[in-house]
Amino acid sequence: MPTPHKTPSKTPRDSEEDKDEATTLALCELACALAQGEAGTHRLAGNDGQRQELLQQQGTDFHKLLKRSMHQKKDEVLYDAVARTETMNRDAGLFLKQTIEEMAETTVIERAEGKMMEINAFVIPLFLHTTGGLDASRCFQDQEAFESLSQSFKSGGLESPEATVVLVNHGYHVNEIDSVTYSHLHEMLRDAFHAMTDKRVAATLAIDRSLSGWPDSPFSAGDRAIELRFLLGFSLKAVDDPFYAIPDDETAADAYFAAREKRFQEWAALALPTIKLCFAIDPAPDGPANDGHGDVHFLYQDLFHGGKERGIAEYFTLQLISELSRGLQSVETAAENVQAIIGPIDSAGEAVLKVQLFDANGILIIQTEKPVPALPDWEMEFADTFGALAMIGVNSVSIAKKFGAGGKALDPRPYSGPGI
Repeated sequence: MPTPHKTPSKTPRDSEEDKDEATTLALCELACALAQGEAGTHRLAGNDGQRQELLQQQGTDFHKLLKRSMHQKKDEVLYDAVARTETMNRDAGLFLKQTIEEMAETTVIERAEGKMMEINAFVIPLFLHTTGGLDASRCFQDQEAFESLSQSFKSGGLESPEATVVLVNHGYHVNEIDSVTYSHLHEMLRDAFHAMTDKRVAATLAIDRSLSGWPDSPFSAGDRAIELRFLLGFSLKAVDDPFYAIPDDETAADAYFAAREKRFQEWAALALPTIKLCFAIDPAPDGPANDGHGDVHFLYQDLFHGGKERGIAEYFTLQLISELSRGLQSVETAAENVQAIIGPIDSAGEAVLKVQLFDANGILIIQTEKPVPALPDWEMEFADTFGALAMIGVNSVSIAKKFGAGGKALDPRPYSGPGI
């Protein structure tokens, strides 16, 4: 039997790379349009209804593309779209980044009975002060302490009495928490949801995959160490749970957040001994294993990406303080006698904050760089660095628009703090 003649397709099938590029470009364009409140390049002056309809359609398309990319684990597409959009329109880049983060760390699920539930991933960054550093093999071995810590999120008022809260039995190293991609976190949410709602023992493959382990400790037995770790948990609650309802009135909303922050501070004080047991730190502040340095400092509980960025930013600030302090000691110069110039630079395609210290004669004595988050808020970075410099006694600070050849600061202006 003769083989039927097949007419070749007039349109060759797009490669996977072509599809990814098209998705990236579409996300960039839609983010710009939605962030600006405009229908892209389609100006429909005089017809607000039609214009609004187009904006709504763009919003629907935008979220469909994001969901599809998330489910298909197209992290490269998502991160590339954020980077490209930022170069086109910073506000649109920030809008895209925040939308992707929210989608990755929070999911709304409709239960069989029609009840709408929300599950989110939260973190609490911790700075642990020890002598000799943490020992990974001894951490989170006390099951009773871990169970007590898990239960404290509800009893301490951090989560609703009606919520279900699961804490990962691990203290995440900064490398581990920073390696969790958008789609990976989204998978971890599904793991946690099934673990919370399935009567059978559910596998948590995505959560297990996030536990890649700590790198080797850089500290010797007698070193005074400060290390950043993250507690990671998941909270499942009804969408309409009044515990999480933020009042519309501004004064009432301020009171709501103030009460929430007070509960966190109270929780941190009560949880401190349990945290120390989980991390195998002597509970006594002046215990022999600590030599007086077994302390823990808490940063505020936040959703995954906000808490991660805040913890890492604080970590880099502490590193900056330490490096500058050592530098001043090495040249035997008092901090009050130096002038600092800070400003943004581009280092290997990444934005960083440069810090230079000059002596009374204008001679450069120390310079270093501080990493900043993607899409940095420079006013906030300047304020944080100003505060860090003030902590070590540097009071004269200027901001440069940028640094030219040889690291020379261009157009520096005096800086006296945020809002001044």
